Amino acid sequence: MANWAISVEDLYKVYGRGAQRVEVLKGASFQVAAGERVAIVGASGVGKTTLLHIMGTLDRPTRGKVFHFGVDVFSLADEELSRFRNQKLGFIFQFHHLLPEFNALENVMLPALIAGKPPSEAREAAEEVLSKVGLSHRLTHRTGELSGGERQRVAIARALVMNPPVILADEPTGNLDVRTAQEVADLLLQINETYATTLVVVTHNPELAARMERVFGLCDGKVIELPKDKPWPWMVSES
Repeated sequence: MANWAISVEDLYKVYGRGAQRVEVLKGASFQVAAGERVAIVGASGVGKTTLLHIMGTLDRPTRGKVFHFGVDVFSLADEELSRFRNQKLGFIFQFHHLLPEFNALENVMLPALIAGKPPSEAREAAEEVLSKVGLSHRLTHRTGELSGGERQRVAIARALVMNPPVILADEPTGNLDVRTAQEVADLLLQINETYATTLVVVTHNPELAARMERVFGLCDGKVIELPKDKPWPWMVSES
């Protein structure tokens, strides 16, 4: 178990009760190796984001376990779990969730400040990672002054500032034009290859999914590994 970066074991997630009861996950299980990059695909509304949020400890399963490098994360006390999430997991969302009142540098500094790092150390780390994503010239620009691609790069930098071993990305190219989506995808793969960061991407983009080492499909609440060289029926009619 400790050999896996992520091990998802028999996850169930149920919302509501009685007639309103909806089972989203029904025994989902899979593993991701350290440094591996994988995609999770599936029809809209099937529960991909729910699965990713549980993997990232942003939500809790109804039943089942998630291990990160052998640590049973949901056995941790709340404060310990928050610290683990802050230091070990980086999150990238389709909608960047940057704070508009802060500039690029301040947004990227936040996880380091939350972790208790001195402001000077947090600033140095943020400047370094913004340089890595090609935004050293945009440090003092607020989110409203940045393009869509630049905002997503700031979000990627924020995810990287604590140097986490795992990055979880939910539709990271879904809100971008084709060219910018390609640039963001290239950046994510470069990060994975350069720093051996474990990368899990939820995506509707078959081109992005095909660039991952493995592809998992979420269907009827369960996870199955898919062949990369065949079309996935639910993705043919979806963007």
